[in-house]
Amino acid sequence: MAKNGLGTTYPNPLVGCVIVFGNVIIGEGWHKKSGEAHAEVLAIESVRNKELLSASTLYVSLEPCSHFGKTPPCADLILKYKIPNVVIGTIDPNSKVSGKGIQKLKDSGVNVTYGILVNECNELNKRFFTFHSKTRPFIILKWAESSDGFISPINKKEQKPVWLSNEYSRQLVHKWRSEEQAILVGTQTIIDDNPSLTVRDWVGKNPIRVLIDRDNAIDTSSNVFDNQAKTIVFSNKEVTSDSDTIQYIKIDFDKNSTQAIVDKLFKNNIQSIIIEGGRKTIQSFIDANLWDEARIFIGEINLNEGTRAPKLNRVNYYKNLIKKDTLLIYRNDD
Repeated sequence: MAKNGLGTTYPNPLVGCVIVFGNVIIGEGWHKKSGEAHAEVLAIESVRNKELLSASTLYVSLEPCSHFGKTPPCADLILKYKIPNVVIGTIDPNSKVSGKGIQKLKDSGVNVTYGILVNECNELNKRFFTFHSKTRPFIILKWAESSDGFISPINKKEQKPVWLSNEYSRQLVHKWRSEEQAILVGTQTIIDDNPSLTVRDWVGKNPIRVLIDRDNAIDTSSNVFDNQAKTIVFSNKEVTSDSDTIQYIKIDFDKNSTQAIVDKLFKNNIQSIIIEGGRKTIQSFIDANLWDEARIFIGEINLNEGTRAPKLNRVNYYKNLIKKDTLLIYRNDD
């Protein structure tokens, strides 16, 4: 149930909750959007006979919050209804919560069990956990390459993408965009392809567009400035925007610009990002070891020559077939 909130809960985590009385599920809930009710609240509200709660067990994938944010603490609501048993998947890494929710419940006499299906619960919230433990977004590298290892031809006749993957793979990419908080490309990708970087082949929210434009070379008439989504531009100059949806951030490109970008994304509360740029942009994140997953489509097309695909020195991967495309997914465990 928690997975239903993927892409809509930022900056909050994904949380699902089930309430059980006498081996029968009597309540369910999952967090849908920041500022709205948490999973525990919705699960408790869904129980028709509230008298049953005092003899029930509440199962929740993440530690209940114990602080006031946009909503009151879930731990207080659990105590209000005198729910005697709480089973928690994993501890919340957010310093505002971490262990405090569990302790509050225990101090009030609740029988608390935690550390259940920890790996599954951590995987569920890998974005949220990475953001709080590594002080950076969860970073996904994505590219498509030809069967002979090129990501683009040498010469292009039109300012639009050269598709190396099939329509089903492209639809999957749009699904991924709807799940992540932001998407990043470099200057040359905008100049060559004029992409929109929005969700079109899937129903979902557009990600925040992040552009690396050192010298402000991107034409302001480009699709990325069409106000369909918020756009952040990293530049070497101070630029003031008249648009509420466009933000310029100055960084020093002569130093470690990749790390600087990641640091600024963290300060802007961005928990996850897909890097969809060209070879130079993607390779800079690989070389800095600033990535968590790499999703690589290998199409049927041979280009014979062109721009070589980024080089990823990894051996272990998951392999899937999208019709006749091959999808390789690498995880960075360093």
